[in-house]
Amino acid sequence: MILAHYNYWVVVLLMMIGLYTVMAHGNLVKKLLGLSMFQTSVFLMFISLGKIEGGTAPILAGEGAVYSNPLPHVLILTAIVVGVATTAVGLALVVRIHEAYHTIEEHEAVKQEQRESGQA
Repeated sequence: MILAHYNYWVVVLLMMIGLYTVMAHGNLVKKLLGLSMFQTSVFLMFISLGKIEGGTAPILAGEGAVYSNPLPHVLILTAIVVGVATTAVGLALVVRIHEAYHTIEEHEAVKQEQRESGQA
C-alpha cells in the first residue's frame, strides 16, 4: 500500500522541505527556492491525480475505453508559467532589497529599517 503510492510520499516530502525552507531560513533567496519547491510539489500532486492507471489519451477509440483526465495537466502548464513569473518578480525584489540594505538576510534588513525609522 505504501509503495504503491510513492508519488504521494514524494509530494509530501517536497512540500515539507519547501515549507521548512521558507520558515527556517532568513535568506530571501532561500525562501524563494523553498516557495518554488513547495509549488513544484503541488504541481506533482495535481499531475498524479490526473493520471488513471491504464488510461489513454481522451481521443475516441471505441467502446469501453478508459481515459485520463487532461484538465489537470493543462491547468498545471498555466500554473508553471505563473510560478516562473512570480519567482522572477521575487528575485527582482530581492535584488532591489540588496541594493537598498546591502543584505539579503531578512532580519538584518528589518533591523536596518527600524534603526532608520527610529523604532529600535
